[in-house]
Amino acid sequence: MKIAITGAKGQLGREWVSYLHRKGVWHQAYGSGELDITDREEIGRQLGKSNPTCVINCAAFTGVDQAEDHPDKADLVNHLGVKYLSEWCHAHEVPIIHFSTDYVFPGLECDKLRYPDGYFEDSFKQPVNEYGRSKLAGEQALAASGADFLLIRVSWLCGRFGKNFVKTMLRLGVDQKRIKVVNDQWGSPTFTDQVTKHVFRLLKSGEKGVYHLSSGAMISWYEFATEIFRQSGLSPELKPVTSEEFEMKARRPYFSKLNHSKISRTLNVEMEYWKSGLSRLLNQLNSVNDYDS
Repeated sequence: MKIAITGAKGQLGREWVSYLHRKGVWHQAYGSGELDITDREEIGRQLGKSNPTCVINCAAFTGVDQAEDHPDKADLVNHLGVKYLSEWCHAHEVPIIHFSTDYVFPGLECDKLRYPDGYFEDSFKQPVNEYGRSKLAGEQALAASGADFLLIRVSWLCGRFGKNFVKTMLRLGVDQKRIKVVNDQWGSPTFTDQVTKHVFRLLKSGEKGVYHLSSGAMISWYEFATEIFRQSGLSPELKPVTSEEFEMKARRPYFSKLNHSKISRTLNVEMEYWKSGLSRLLNQLNSVNDYDS
């Protein structure tokens, strides 16, 4: 097995590099400086050299608010980049693993009642912001490419590398006495080390198609922050606020929980409870004492 990782310097890409290194799996890691997935010729040149038997695409434009100001940039990476990469994979008969987001769904308040365990893989999609629209376009390009693919949707992604909500809260918990956190957006975190663990099993078993991956239970961002501070021993004053009070450029979905029953059945595994995943992540972060890298 020879794996090429694009977006290898981001949060999820770095997790894959670490995981494959520990597993002793040959891999070529490409940051955006080594392989720009929006450049067809560069894709052919670089992947032609490494000759992978699988491509794992972690490259993405992830700035949700920035995408509102620069929808063309978000579309270039999240849509056209995926199109070019998956077309190369189809032409060379190389399977591709691609990651998408809970933000492809409408996130309506009524959906929280309609889907108490989260959106299914084939639930109706209607993004509420430019980031979600660019990611959905990428999904559609992937499906149309003809390549063999695994499409993994994740939500509230967090891990030991890069920037994420857990690390932001830990930093703010040290620097600020009072923190406002949204209490009317519902979902569940996905931990990057669980992504690599479960998706690698899907790859080895030859699975294809769309899967959702998240942790058990449904919480608000406020509940998530409360537990982060409880487990970490920090004690800033937390103030729950509505989405309207917490002004952000991009609209966020009210509800974006992902139903992970399909991957649980396929792998015959129970997805871990979110508090357990958080505890493990905090232990990982404490071992390196770094909330920013």
